[in-house]
This record gives sequence, structure tokens and C-alpha cells, in this order.
Amino acid sequence: MLSEDMAEAAEQEYPVMDKVYEDQEVVRVSGKKVEFDTVKFVRCRLEECNLNGASFCNVIFDKCDFSNCSFRDSYWKNVTVTDSKGDGSQFCNSTFKWVKLLDSQFHYGNFSNAFWEFGEIRGCNFRESFLSEVKLKKTVFSSTDLTGTDFFRTPLKGLDLSECVIDGIMVSDRYTELAGLKVSLLQAAELARLMGVKIV
Repeated sequence: MLSEDMAEAAEQEYPVMDKVYEDQEVVRVSGKKVEFDTVKFVRCRLEECNLNGASFCNVIFDKCDFSNCSFRDSYWKNVTVTDSKGDGSQFCNSTFKWVKLLDSQFHYGNFSNAFWEFGEIRGCNFRESFLSEVKLKKTVFSSTDLTGTDFFRTPLKGLDLSECVIDGIMVSDRYTELAGLKVSLLQAAELARLMGVKIV
């Protein structure tokens, strides 16, 4: 069982490796600093779990729900998240390398101060999420709803958001985050309004 494996791994400080968990439900279990390596989660639900400092390498989340869980200071490498839900989850100060988030929800998700490298975020809902002070390196966003997302102090230079929804995004008063950002013509008009430019 996933809950027992998480609790035991956290207590004994050894990794969870080469496992497949299907239709598991875990409530308020601590997996703090647990290392997950070559693990597949299918239709699993994690509720109010503490996974701060955990690491996920060669991991798949498929049709899972880990909303409102805490993954602060976690490390993700070669991970794919598909058709899953992480609304309200905390990912502050985490590192993501070769991570794919596909067709998943992260409404109100907090990714502040995270580092992304070689990432792909496609078909996701990031409405009103927090991506402030994030470092994005060779990361691609496509067909993703970023309505109301907070990009405060996150340089967007070189990023192409032309296929995304960016209505009401939040940046600093000087709009320095937007320098070098690639957008569509309609999005450019929306950003102009954000900066107080009147288009006639």
C-alpha cells in the first residue's frame, strides 16, 4: 500500500523504487524527503500530504489527484504528469528537469522560486497560479490557461505564449518581465492595455 510505503520510507530514510500504485488513496501521510525512483502512480489520490523535500525521478503520474499537498523544496527529474489535478498544491523552491505536465490542472498552484529546465507544460490549467521569481530555461508552454497567473520577477524572455491564454497576468509595475516575450497580435493588444496603452 502506498500510505504504508511512504510512511515507512520517511521513517527509515530509504527510497521507494520500482513500484506501480493503482487506485490508492493516501490521507495526511508524510513523505517528507522520500525519494521516489521509477514509480508509476495511476488514479491515485493524495490528500493533504506533506512531501516537502521529496524527490521524483523517472516517475509517472497518470489520472492522479494531489491537490492541496505540499511539495516544497522538492526535486523532479524525468517526470510526466498526465490528466492529473494539483490545484492549490505548493511547489515553492522546487527544481524541475525534463518534466512534462500534460492536460492537468494546477489552479492556485504555487511554483514561486522554482527552477525549470527542459520542461513542457501543455494543455494545462494554471489559472491564478503563482509563478513568481521562477527561472525558466528551455521550457515550453502551449495550449495552457494562464489567466491571472502571477509572473512577478519571472523573466519571460524567449518564451512563446502565443498559444496560451494570458488574460490578466500579473507582473511588476515596470513590466520588465515581458521583455522578449513572444505573443500573438491579439495578446499584444491585451498586454498593451495592461500597461495602460489605449488602442484606437
